[in-house]
Amino acid sequence: MVLADILKRWQQLKGQEAILCTGTDEHGLKVQKASEKARIEPKLFCDKGATIFKELAQKAEISNDHFVRTTDKEHQDAVQYAWFLLKEKGYIYTSKHEGWYSVTDEAFYPEAAVKPYLEPSTGRVITVSIETGSEVEWSSEENYHFRLSAFREDLLKFYKENPTWIVPAHRMQEVIQSVESGLPDLSISRPYSRLTWGIRVPDDETQTMYVWLDALMNYVTKAGYPWQPGQESAGGWPADCHVIGKDIVRFHCVYWPAFLMALGLPLPKQILTHAHWTLGGSKMSKSTGRVVDPFHALDRFSPDVMRFYLAHEGGLADDGDYDNSRIVGLYKKFLSGSLGNLTSRVTRGKSWSVRGAVERIGHEEVAYWEEGPGSRFYNRSLRGVASKVESAFEAHDPRKALFEIADFIRGANSFLQDSSPWSKCLDYGPGEPGEDVDRIIYLAAEALRLAGILLQPYMPNKSKTLLDQIGVQESRRTLAFCRPGADLDYGVPMVELGKGHKNVLFPPLASDE
Repeated sequence: MVLADILKRWQQLKGQEAILCTGTDEHGLKVQKASEKARIEPKLFCDKGATIFKELAQKAEISNDHFVRTTDKEHQDAVQYAWFLLKEKGYIYTSKHEGWYSVTDEAFYPEAAVKPYLEPSTGRVITVSIETGSEVEWSSEENYHFRLSAFREDLLKFYKENPTWIVPAHRMQEVIQSVESGLPDLSISRPYSRLTWGIRVPDDETQTMYVWLDALMNYVTKAGYPWQPGQESAGGWPADCHVIGKDIVRFHCVYWPAFLMALGLPLPKQILTHAHWTLGGSKMSKSTGRVVDPFHALDRFSPDVMRFYLAHEGGLADDGDYDNSRIVGLYKKFLSGSLGNLTSRVTRGKSWSVRGAVERIGHEEVAYWEEGPGSRFYNRSLRGVASKVESAFEAHDPRKALFEIADFIRGANSFLQDSSPWSKCLDYGPGEPGEDVDRIIYLAAEALRLAGILLQPYMPNKSKTLLDQIGVQESRRTLAFCRPGADLDYGVPMVELGKGHKNVLFPPLASDE
């Protein structure tokens, strides 16, 4: 959710309209069994889960426009309409299906994709999916199938024409290899006698739809599908980017595009896949208690700090290991020690005026910065940071973009420290410390302004506070103003700056434990 929200806010920073969907997939055998175990009706069970995720999204400052629930009536109607079309086009047929089924993954696996496994806690020998490690059981049943095999060549052609469709690149290659090795037809229903919790197959009360056909349709249903003629793109489809975990790549990168091709709908423009979080180097698991409570973490460190940490440490290609001490370290060394320190030094300096420096130096042309104090920082850092960050976002790598911003801030902090304007101030003219000091303070203030703008997708609250502290108008906090000299109307604080730890951007943590 944080990754998707960062991408949305980045588009808004560029002046684009952006729509973000998140939500809960609520049907399937896994949910049915979990509700039975909890002795709660499935709908009430899902209501409770959806409420938790809605609260989590709100607490984490996720700016989602829609919260999808696959139990919503309009979603179910759209899914049944899609089923009708697929059947009318001849892509759905009935057949007996046998194979290894995982309740956890809601998926069938061929013989080559499973293996025996000795369960350490019980001593049982079970069969598991090689891909996910989930337990599977042999299943034989009569159900509906989707002619997935008919789309093998179309999929391979699409992958070839869109080689960067899946990010990171190695997952693109894995998908291509999987489809090249064979693409059997897909079982898309379950007997109602076994699966009651789901969308019923139209005109066949004995069957319930496969959860992944149901769930994947949420993307288009929230964009208004089925559309009235002429309104196909009014709701934003095709999506610019799906953000998904690495464990559901097959469903989103093989099944989903095939369903869309069969329905005659355009495919999403990009699939951004991310790795998982581990704890102590091992997979998180509720059964072993190896988990992190996100509500507690958000309360303890604040939403902005957690968003920064997740974006900075979370892996796209490789798993990230969650570590409280790492959060504390990033806070103290970077957020407080670098960004916070730079902000306090620039805005609270008694020997200079940010507004005065902007007025006296800001109007200077690029040629002015060819030499003299700060020329190197101006040309090598200030002028290039926005384009570096934009390039990283264009490559769908918010983590790399954040590294670019962090390096820029560290460089600005070092620049201020090395330039030591406090030792260069002239004694005469209160508020006019001399041109050299004005140059240094102007460049440091510009660094804060640019950093504040660029950090908005990651830390919306702290960025607002930073930009308020240096007096940047609300209308000038977009990417269009993210270049040196683009805004010369700031410099007067909009909020009280305070003294000591009062009103500092990143105050000392209550506990470093």
